Amino acid sequence: MSQSDDCLFCKIIAGEIPSTKVYEDDTVYAFKDIAPKAKVHVLIVPRKHYANAAELAKADPKTLAHIVEVAQHIADDAFHGAYRLVFNTGEDAGQTVFHVHAHVLTGQKFEE
Repeated sequence: MSQSDDCLFCKIIAGEIPSTKVYEDDTVYAFKDIAPKAKVHVLIVPRKHYANAAELAKADPKTLAHIVEVAQHIADDAFHGAYRLVFNTGEDAGQTVFHVHAHVLTGQKFEE
């Protein structure tokens, strides 16, 4: 998979659209969500374009594992290591940008 010309997250990764960077390396880019659902709400996006979590898991499980590691790092820095990690896969599940991304929600105690 490579960059998609019409993908919002590919444009953010490329620096064509501004974002508030939280973390980056050669594999992923993490930035603050513009409509946060928690005190700390960060999106972790692989630099390579995959449509959803299932596609990423099949094609590149190491990157999926790396996303979880980065989520832990963000939570360690923001809220003593506790976090919620969410992948929306498919429009009916709430996915609005079809470039796989993990929502890291932390910075507060969550209710069930």
